[in-house]
Amino acid sequence: MTDFAFTCTGVRTDPYAAGPTLVFRLRITASGGTRVHALALRCQLRIEPARRDYGPAEAAALHDLFGDRSRWGSTLHPVQLAQVAVMVPGFTGETETDVVVPCSYDQDVSAGRYLAALEDGEAPVLMLFSGTAFTGAGGFHVEPVPWNREAPCRLPVTVWREMMEQHFPGCGWLRLPRDTMADLLAYRSRHALASWEETVRALLDAARTAGPPAREPAWAGAVLPRATGRTAP
Repeated sequence: MTDFAFTCTGVRTDPYAAGPTLVFRLRITASGGTRVHALALRCQLRIEPARRDYGPAEAAALHDLFGDRSRWGSTLHPVQLAQVAVMVPGFTGETETDVVVPCSYDQDVSAGRYLAALEDGEAPVLMLFSGTAFTGAGGFHVEPVPWNREAPCRLPVTVWREMMEQHFPGCGWLRLPRDTMADLLAYRSRHALASWEETVRALLDAARTAGPPAREPAWAGAVLPRATGRTAP
């Protein structure tokens, strides 16, 4: 069986993509200079929060994902970033290819909230591989890519911010149910507000005037469930 090794050599944004997209550069090595006719890969990308340090502001922003810092020894579970398929053309011995990863700015997505909370440095990402290889000097053999193949990489926070700024300059994105949107629209119409920004600010100002809530909401300090297993093909 051919032994495959994977190395991530860098991460960049795709400036021509229709939506936020990261491009991970991947080096693939086949043992013994094996002739590979094609390689059908499945790649799971997972953020590993425990592999970096966090400042006070970052810790505060991550509170709703991981709880208080005192609990982080048991709550900093991996966060799923994406799962993509990659078809690698034929090569002999070694090749490089791009792993294109569409991203979301939806703040309901844990990976987006995590990355938005980071101020600088790098986010630790682990790429996990499986798939099928078509190999052989004459004819071809069908071989599985073992499930224990993986490659660590570092995603610079500046790359993430550059990507989001390209598609959402100076803005965020929030998804709301239709009935909530209808209530917001009715509020905006009643108060003759010119924009959605004015609408939200008016509600925030009203909430500040009313004072703090009587008790902490039930979801405060929620902790992500454990997500350490690989996703089945």
